[in-house]
Amino acid sequence: MVSPTKPSNRVVSKKLRVALSILAALAVLLVLVLAARWLRELSPVQDFLSTYPGQTPLPAEAPVGLPAWLGWQHFLNSLLILLIIRSGWQVRTTSRPPAYWTRNNNGLLRTQGKPAKISLDLWFHLTLDALWVLNGIVFFVLLFSTGQWMRVVPTSWDVFPNALSALLQYASLNWPLENGWNNYNSMQQLSYFTTVFIAAPLAILTGLRMSGAWPKNATGLNRAYPIEAARAVHLPVMIYFTAFIIVHVTLVLATGAVRNLNHMYAATDDEGWAGLWVFAGSVAVMVGAWWVARPLFLRPLASLMGKVSR
Repeated sequence: MVSPTKPSNRVVSKKLRVALSILAALAVLLVLVLAARWLRELSPVQDFLSTYPGQTPLPAEAPVGLPAWLGWQHFLNSLLILLIIRSGWQVRTTSRPPAYWTRNNNGLLRTQGKPAKISLDLWFHLTLDALWVLNGIVFFVLLFSTGQWMRVVPTSWDVFPNALSALLQYASLNWPLENGWNNYNSMQQLSYFTTVFIAAPLAILTGLRMSGAWPKNATGLNRAYPIEAARAVHLPVMIYFTAFIIVHVTLVLATGAVRNLNHMYAATDDEGWAGLWVFAGSVAVMVGAWWVARPLFLRPLASLMGKVSR
């Protein structure tokens, strides 16, 4: 007979592990900050920071400022990726889905000649993926047609030592001097480039390989790109996006929230409050979307595109 105290002991043990993990993370951060501040006192490091201040000049033809369309793209991408991470984690961890979805017509999702039955969570995840890819196509078209790509694509090898300089400045809590309205620092540029041109394509390619849309009978293709490889990459990419969001939001708020939010959400470079209010509204929409993304509301939406069953 199982002791009734064991579940509570497991809960306490889990909470203790979480608390210890947080304390360990804080201790590591403290050590990193102290080490960075010590390094900045060394003459060779000061010379390095003087030579590489943390920002690489943009090409002369690069546009100045952030357009309004980038703010809308930023909001839509943030909303979609938040829900994609949530739904993807549910697909991975839910053992008993609340409902299943089956496509009405003969689509790509098929098993043994019949339309495949997938969980409601997976249907939601795949639907969000399609919207995210569509939004990404619009983003890429606008990025390259307006010249904004020059702000996120490195054009000089100096970006690497400058990124190291910016990282050291961030770690020492002495923020690098910057003006994101005109030019990102090199660490930002590399992280945005990695997110847009490496992490996002990896998420799409690995997700496509794991989906029912992938051709099952393409023996040579499946041998060259095994599903196990896609699964091994897909989760780390999700972890990368989660970490990027946490660090990105933290630095936006810590390095001049009002001005940064004006850049991102109001397309202005001033100290007004427009960006903050738009940001607050976008957060409210995200919270609402997170709350609505549950079977009670997803079932009727999914039934418009197929059959929902238990």
